[in-house]
Amino acid sequence: MLLTPSMQNFILHWGEMGTKWGVNRSVAQIHALLHIAPEPMTADDICETLSLARSNVSTAIKELQGWKLVKASRQLGDRRDHFTAVQDMFDLVNTVVEGRREREYAPTLAALHEVAKEAEADGTSAQVRKRFAETLETMQQFDDWYSEIARLPRGTQMTLLKLGARIARFLPKGSAG
Repeated sequence: MLLTPSMQNFILHWGEMGTKWGVNRSVAQIHALLHIAPEPMTADDICETLSLARSNVSTAIKELQGWKLVKASRQLGDRRDHFTAVQDMFDLVNTVVEGRREREYAPTLAALHEVAKEAEADGTSAQVRKRFAETLETMQQFDDWYSEIARLPRGTQMTLLKLGARIARFLPKGSAG
């Protein structure tokens, strides 16, 4: 696959952002390549296009498959796997958000529940217990909100996204808090 300068810039930027998101640069670059690739690519195609070692590509593809961001398929007469990324941006964002929620947010909520419960019996001061409770309540509200939105049909979610900040016009004005 021949990469134009804009394609190269997209892949390089996605790789840089990947490091900020806690993802290996090569993993993010491979995801970017597969995201913009018009046809499925083999691991060898990816190696050649990005000048990466085969072992690096294999490891990255496994990680991307674990995130459910890349799928393998077969083509008649070819024993190699051909890889594609989730192409629909709405599905891509949902996959990433849900994956991060499962791996990061939900365990933090569970830990906060345990810490708050433990603090009731271990002599933790009322001030600290109150802070635990406020943290847990706020995080739980965000998680509950996300869960409700995630259950809505895609069309309704899209309508809410398009409304965006304009919904603030319908809310009472006043000080925050």
